[in-house]
Amino acid sequence: MIQTNETFTIIGGGIAGLTAAIALAQKGIKATIFEAAPEVKPVGAGILLAANAMLAYRRLGIDSDIIPLGKQLSGFDILSSAGKLITRTDTTFLSVDDAPDNFTIHRAVLHNVLLSKIPATSIHTSKRLKSFEQKEKEIVLHFEDGTSHVTNYLIAADGIHSPVRKQLVAESVPRYAGYTCWRAVVNTNQFNKAGNSETWGPKGRFGIAPLAGDKVFWFACINAPQNDAKMRSFKVADLRREFASYHQDIKALLDQTPDDALIWSDINDIRPLQHFAFNNIVLIGDAAHATTPNMGQGACQAIEDAIVLADELSRHTAPQEAFKCFEKRRLARTRDITNTSWVLGRMAQMENSLLCRLRNIFLRSLPEKFKQTQVRRVLKVDF
Repeated sequence: MIQTNETFTIIGGGIAGLTAAIALAQKGIKATIFEAAPEVKPVGAGILLAANAMLAYRRLGIDSDIIPLGKQLSGFDILSSAGKLITRTDTTFLSVDDAPDNFTIHRAVLHNVLLSKIPATSIHTSKRLKSFEQKEKEIVLHFEDGTSHVTNYLIAADGIHSPVRKQLVAESVPRYAGYTCWRAVVNTNQFNKAGNSETWGPKGRFGIAPLAGDKVFWFACINAPQNDAKMRSFKVADLRREFASYHQDIKALLDQTPDDALIWSDINDIRPLQHFAFNNIVLIGDAAHATTPNMGQGACQAIEDAIVLADELSRHTAPQEAFKCFEKRRLARTRDITNTSWVLGRMAQMENSLLCRLRNIFLRSLPEKFKQTQVRRVLKVDF
């Protein structure tokens, strides 16, 4: 067990950082959180939590707070641009130990639940990290506002653009996946009873996922140059034009979406790292293994990180050793998911019509047992 006089600091107040703080607190470890934003404000669109993430929240005893606020979906469909079924995965059979799978929730709602479990005095905002000095027994954090903070141990949960990772592994920078993405949440009961789906066609990919309360989350991905000014300026009318040849559900959803609901960003990940642990510093979440969203596992793996990290800290008296054991448990799993998600994204974003048809034939030929075996491999946890 960790000595109580040793101090722990978390950089980043997102899902990874907040979940880690809750998990550590349950092991008797109080962590101070520093967040770059002026307030820990819930933002974003919809998020999918698979059974592995829900098992983690059950482990923390907060799944009962989360489940009533989201929506469990019965299946996941991949459709052609004409709306014809390519393949379906029945997720009602994929729950692990009765933890719901294919569970959707608004990211802001999940964020609020996590915030409610953490004392407000533990979180400090407007603290954007500029640099740090790593010493044998302590770390000195320097913030852009001119202040500093000294801690014994640092948990970096500061996202894909992590200043901590940048200083530790200078060559690790975000890798553009080749496609850009728009997201939105709209009020409609049109898809309330549906599962979630993705439509794959040569013009791009369009995903639809019902949320609780007659809300629907959707995303659209189009191949484009990185940080493209044209894509940045897109409005709903531009997306209607791009997806004009796609099935009616997409048209209907775009018709109900106002321009100010759009959230745009390029899709990036980071190449798998060789290490997450650096003596008295450990990377978690997107800072450690940012992945493309094609498997819906980005947040899920961050949530797993929190459980495994707290577990290892409870097993060891030396946090450095706990960080190394965390790394050993997490490297191979997160590397596999990052690489698989990258390949799936390439497959989903094909533009050549002939290759798209061949891909669809291949996906239709996959046996249901094989598909479920592959999904269960992702959902299996070691805690």
